[in-house]
Amino acid sequence: MARKPPRRTRERILETSLALFNRDGEPHVTTADIADEMNISPGNLYYHFRNKDEIVGELHAALDASIAPLLAMPASRPPGVEDLWLLLHLLFERMWQYRFLYRDVDDITSRNARIAARFAAMTRGVQAVVAAMCRGMRDTGALRASDREIDALTTNVVVIATYWMSFQRISQPAARSVTGADAQATGMRFERAAYQVFALLAPFLRDGERALVERLSADYL
Repeated sequence: MARKPPRRTRERILETSLALFNRDGEPHVTTADIADEMNISPGNLYYHFRNKDEIVGELHAALDASIAPLLAMPASRPPGVEDLWLLLHLLFERMWQYRFLYRDVDDITSRNARIAARFAAMTRGVQAVVAAMCRGMRDTGALRASDREIDALTTNVVVIATYWMSFQRISQPAARSVTGADAQATGMRFERAAYQVFALLAPFLRDGERALVERLSADYL
């Protein structure tokens, strides 16, 4: 049996950094902490990344690349509630994987203009596809809302998605540092943000679509 090639040091740095950032919060983790966790010298780490911001930037690029394929409309039919639900479910899964970026979003974007610009572009992309899905559902009669209402609704979707982690951390202090099964449970609470989004959407939905949302929401309650 062929042996898998060993992971490169650069990949291990990113993997270790992500785990530490998610566990302890990015502001509380230094490059020395990362090197110590990996049992390598700081010089070895600096050979691959000049500073911590470069590591954060690489991790954000990975998040961006994982979200980009989700931001597409159905190719051959109008969008429906299930399409929007699936988008949000997959989006929150990826956000949970890179949750430190959302938990520490203000700190990270305030000191790194490049990440701030890329984060803003990614956020606009999410808002644009949610708005397009809402307008598509309006065209089929599944949703009743004006352009102004859709713009407000999609802005609120982005606000919830971006700051849900901060809200959860404030309202549930015990969830600040969790691993293993506890982390998975906390992740499900984070994914409950999808339910909060649909609570905003429900008043604009036709009765049949609203009932579908209630059934889909059952897994998160």
